[in-house]
This record gives sequence, C-alpha cells and structure tokens, in this order.
Amino acid sequence: MPPSHPYHVSIFGLGYVGAVTAGCLTEMGHHVIGADVQQAKVDSFKTGASPIIEPELEELLQTAKREGRLDATTDASEAVRRTQVSIVCVGTPSQAAGRLNLEYVRKVSEQIAAAIREKNQPHTLLFRSTMLPGSTRGIVSEFFADLIAAGQLNAYYCPEFLREGTAVRDFRDPSLAAVGTHNGQPPATAEALDLLGQNAQILPWEGAELLKYACNYFHALKVGFANEIGRMAKHLGVDGARVMDVVCRDERLNISRYYMRPGNPFGGSCLPKDVNALSGLARVEGVNLPLLEHVMDSNQAHFEALVNQITAKDTRRVGLLGLAFKADTDDMRGSAMVAVAETLLGRGYELRIFDPSINLSRLIGANEAEIQRRMPHLARVLCDSADEVVRESDVIVASQKCVKVEALEGVAGAGKCVIDVNGWPELKALPWSYEGVCW
Repeated sequence: MPPSHPYHVSIFGLGYVGAVTAGCLTEMGHHVIGADVQQAKVDSFKTGASPIIEPELEELLQTAKREGRLDATTDASEAVRRTQVSIVCVGTPSQAAGRLNLEYVRKVSEQIAAAIREKNQPHTLLFRSTMLPGSTRGIVSEFFADLIAAGQLNAYYCPEFLREGTAVRDFRDPSLAAVGTHNGQPPATAEALDLLGQNAQILPWEGAELLKYACNYFHALKVGFANEIGRMAKHLGVDGARVMDVVCRDERLNISRYYMRPGNPFGGSCLPKDVNALSGLARVEGVNLPLLEHVMDSNQAHFEALVNQITAKDTRRVGLLGLAFKADTDDMRGSAMVAVAETLLGRGYELRIFDPSINLSRLIGANEAEIQRRMPHLARVLCDSADEVVRESDVIVASQKCVKVEALEGVAGAGKCVIDVNGWPELKALPWSYEGVCW
C-alpha cells in the first residue's frame, strides 16, 4: 500500500547502504533521487540497474524506474532542490592508523548545506553513515548551525542494521531501529520515523552513533568468541561446531544465534573498521577496554590458524570455493578469503577460485579499488565453475555453499582434501578427505 504522504528523498552515496535504502524506499512508494560523485554509478542507477549484488534489489530498482519513482544525479544542489529529505549514506573508511575518515561525510554535508540555503525552504537531513559518537554534533555545528537556528533544517542520526546478502529483508523487517535527536527527545518532524525508524528507539545523537558501534562490536566479539572456542575444541579433539550449537540453545541468556558459529574470521566493510575505530577512540580518551583491544588480534590468530591448516598440506595446488566475505554478495572488502588468496599467491601457490556472485565487469567503487589494490590479477585465477576448481586442485577451501554438492561428485576423489570453513556437512559424503576449521 502506498504511503498517504509519499516523500521526495535524495540519497547521497550509492554504495550498499544507499542503494538498498533507495530500493526499499521506492518499494514503500516514495520518490528517490540517488546522488553520487561517480558518474558510472549514477548512469547505472538512472536505468534502474543495481550498482551492487544484493538479492531482490535489482527488481525493486527496475520497478521504481518503470513507475517513475527513481532518478540519479551527480549534482548535489539538484538533488536537494528536488527533494524534502536528504539521507547521507556515504562511506566512512578507516585511515592508515585505524581512525575514522569523515572526509566524504563532511564534503557532502557542505554541499547539502549550501543547497538548502539556496533553496530557502525547510529540509530534513538524516545521517545514516556510521560515525563515532560526537560526529553528528560536530558536523551539524560546523555546517548547519545557522539553518537549524533559522528553523530551516531538522537533523537526525539513524544508524543502519543491514546485513549484506539479506539487506532488503532487513530493511523491511529491521531487527532494531533507532533515531538520534540533538537532545534525545522525540523528533520534531515525522520524516525519520516514517522513512527509517518505525517503532524506533529515540536516543541523543551520540547514543544513536554509539549504538551502531555497540552492535558491531558485539557481532565481532561473538565471531571471535566462537572461533576461539572452536580452535580450543579442535585442539582437544572435540567438535567445536557441536559445542557452539549447544551454547546457542540457551536462548534465555545467550540470546542470539547469529554470528555464533566458529568458522571464517570476521571481515567485510564494517566489523574490522568499526572495531578499530572504537578501539582508537578508547585509547585517545584513556578508557581501558582490554577485550575490545584484542578482538582484532584474536581474529588475526584465527586467520593464521586457517592459513596454517591449508599450508600444512603437502601440495601447492589450492582451490577456493567462495571469495567474497559472505555468500550472496560480491563485496570483497575485508574478506578473509581474499586475504587467504593474497597470502597463498604471495607464497607461490597455484590458486583457482570460484564465486558465482563475482562478476569483475560489475565491480564498482571501493569494492573494485580494494581488488585492484590487493589482487590485480584476480581474473586469471577465477574459474567459471566449481567443478573446474575441484578438478584442478588438491586442497579445496570451502567458505560458501556456492554449488550443489551433487555437481562435485564426479571430480571429488581420493587424494583430495576439502577444508570446510563455515559448516557444509554434505561435503563429508564425497569421496575425499574432509576436515573442518574448528571441528
């Protein structure tokens, strides 16, 4: 059912968060203009083509395009002029020392502020980019203080809780919603709640900012915890996956099953960046958080254990089933499997890779830059099928269920070993040597 009062919304930054937000808002009946500095993204978006691989997103954008509710531009002033609400979804990458880089948020904020002054009409601004506590207040003070004082602008911070691979479903049925206001009181206008915060918890700007880090820190901690238990279990000859399965049966105290499986080191564009950023803030502020300080060390130790498990085999021919940091996405930023591939290639291994979600011609933005920097020759090791990888490899590292097991029956055989990273028990039935990372 279309909303009784559809909004005209400009979304700044057409990466994962921005593209999914755009598609889901158009599904709700709102009109969206995407804004991005990359002409290729804008041109793609204008045709209704998704700039990323994400289940259901392309269909939403195509429908919105057909129904006249989707457009895109590189002109920030145009985007603001044609809309009532702007949502900032640009990236906040890590700097070399792990501190957060707000360059893109600040630049977009400056452009939006100038455009609102030029438009001279009331406007609502929703920050959705992940930022450390105090960032929204500082940016508002720097760029928007006069507009807020004049009653021309309302600014809110609305953290996102979208998981790549299930982002559209997460937007439709969020596990958590929050809206940050300048004083922690309910929003003065309805846009934040209508668009991003149904049944939202209301916090001050700093509380909403910290909430996002608290969730990602907890997710990172759960992955590290499960992997440490898994490594100890394997050392003791115990099935770590079974142990953690039983741990998760306590739904009263342990609460959530998500992330609570030993397997892949955590990666992606959020958990490493946000753990580093919050840890950096703690050091700067003199707050002693020793567990947080060692989460990345634990993740690195788990990565090294995985590499050692691979390199302990008496062969130089290794195949990877799955390269992106998780299934059903083409995002390779921070992927543990990219790091594994990088390490093995650096040691002279003969490597083959299959991942059905990765199309090199469709990589764009930070994802493309990451691969160009870390694996510029990825094209020569990518294979068209999983059975090709298995046929030409002696050790197969399976991090994703990216093929039907039946398709591997003809190529799996004696003399080959499969290392199961994330729990794919059907692989045990094939005629090869099977072992898990933590079981």
